[in-house]
Amino acid sequence: MKDILRVGAMAMGFALASIGAAAAQDPDGPTNTLVDPPANANKTAVKGWTGEVAPADSSRGITLDAHQTELVHKVSAYFQSLQNLKGSFVQIDAANKRMKGKFFVKRPGRFRFDYNLPSKQVIVSDGQNLAIQDLDLNNEDRVSLDQTPFRLLLRDQVDLMRDAHIIEVQQSDDLIVLTIEDKDPNSPGKIKLFLATKPTLELKEWVTTDAQGQDTRIELSQLVKTDELDGNLFKIQALGPKKAMPY
Repeated sequence: MKDILRVGAMAMGFALASIGAAAAQDPDGPTNTLVDPPANANKTAVKGWTGEVAPADSSRGITLDAHQTELVHKVSAYFQSLQNLKGSFVQIDAANKRMKGKFFVKRPGRFRFDYNLPSKQVIVSDGQNLAIQDLDLNNEDRVSLDQTPFRLLLRDQVDLMRDAHIIEVQQSDDLIVLTIEDKDPNSPGKIKLFLATKPTLELKEWVTTDAQGQDTRIELSQLVKTDELDGNLFKIQALGPKKAMPY
């Protein structure tokens, strides 16, 4: 399992999936004021795509003022509104290595990242499982989508106030920065989101940090909200020689 999550993080930039329980047990925690508001004392975090619940750990996260709360709701509504999205990405790892490719998202829970040559990596989620495929080496690793941080942003009902610990909220004239981690200890890790606010709210990049403190950045461009995406994009294809892309 450790190797599966490590490969997924390297390939995609969601390095949270490689952190494992070590990050969830970060002894330092956030530097901001911790919060345990009485109104939220009995709330639980929804697990995965099934609607099951797991106890929420109220010992993490910052105290939000009214404006910060509004920003979190705004970001939740943005992801909730995304149904079909495609575009280009640039991945920059801790060694400053850059990889490019195309991505496709179909909520809830389905996405695909195709890396440009010379890489022959494909990462695809069918809504249940996340597969990391190396077409050059002809091998594959899989992990349940419930065990990744993707569920926070791509589940059917996105509610970051309910499902996430809010670690950081900032706003400038044209940017919202939001750092979150899953309340479910089985899905550990943090995501730092950067959303442009002009001319409209739009995700521009995210940064994840692995257990060794190394960052991986994903920058997005040429985003297109499309009416429909071919469902075949999100099928996990059996590996074989000269496997063609489904588009």
